[in-house]
This record gives sequence, C-alpha cells and structure tokens, in this order.
Amino acid sequence: MTWISFGTTWGAVRLITHGIRGGWLPWGNITTAGRHFHHYNLGIGTLACVGLVAVRGDERAVGHPALAAAYGSGTALIADEFALLLDLRDVYWARQGRLSVDVSLGILSALGAYLTAVPFWHECARVTRHHLLAAAGRGPAAGRRDPYPAPDR
Repeated sequence: MTWISFGTTWGAVRLITHGIRGGWLPWGNITTAGRHFHHYNLGIGTLACVGLVAVRGDERAVGHPALAAAYGSGTALIADEFALLLDLRDVYWARQGRLSVDVSLGILSALGAYLTAVPFWHECARVTRHHLLAAAGRGPAAGRRDPYPAPDR
C-alpha cells in the first residue's frame, strides 16, 4: 500500500505542478500571507500524524492500510521537493530540481525491488537470525547440526 500511494501521489503532484506552471489547470499555487506554500509542508504534516498514530494508536490503527497509504503519500510529497530541502532554495524547475525526481524514482525502485522479492528477503533474515543465534549458543540450533552448512571450499 505504501509503494502504491507513494507512486500515485508523486505522479499526481508532478502532474498538478506541471499543470499549474503550464497554465492548463484552473487553479494556481497555494499562498499564505503572500508566501508560496510548498507541498513538502503537507508531507511533513502527514508524516507527523502517521507518527502520532504509530506511537499512540491502538493495534488496529497502527496496522491499518490507510496508515500505510498516508505514510507513502506524505513521503512522496517530501521526496518530490528533496532538492529544495537540500539546497534551501526553490529549485523545483531548475536543473538542480532534477535531484528530487532522481530521489523519488530511486525510492520507488528500491521499494519495488524489495516488494518483488519479499519472500527472498524474509528467508535471508530467517537464515541470518538462525546462524546468529546458533553462533551465540542460544538458538534452537545450539548443539544441533547446522541445516545451512557453509559450502566446502
């Protein structure tokens, strides 16, 4: 859910910002007291709310898919303006703004690669945990033959 909401939000925000800049959308930038309101502010607010639920929420709320979707959306809003946050200058449409696109696509790629291979990563974690516990002499394999012996060299 997080990956889907990240990609959807990021794509929608890019489309909206291009529409505002190109003049083909009927609305414009959000301003407050004459200052441009950047969408990373909405992302920070969203992640603050997600964090509050994660820290103080009950089990049903913490594991709810809507919370995962909110997390992905908030992260996308921030990642889309990563270059601005890094340079502390509004470089969204400048060459330096490309960094935000690269970071966002990198996040999408990394999450996609992880989600594609979830069973593999879980098996890696299980085997590693097994080996660490066995090496410490505390695990279920302590005193037993290792079911994952190192290959002969």
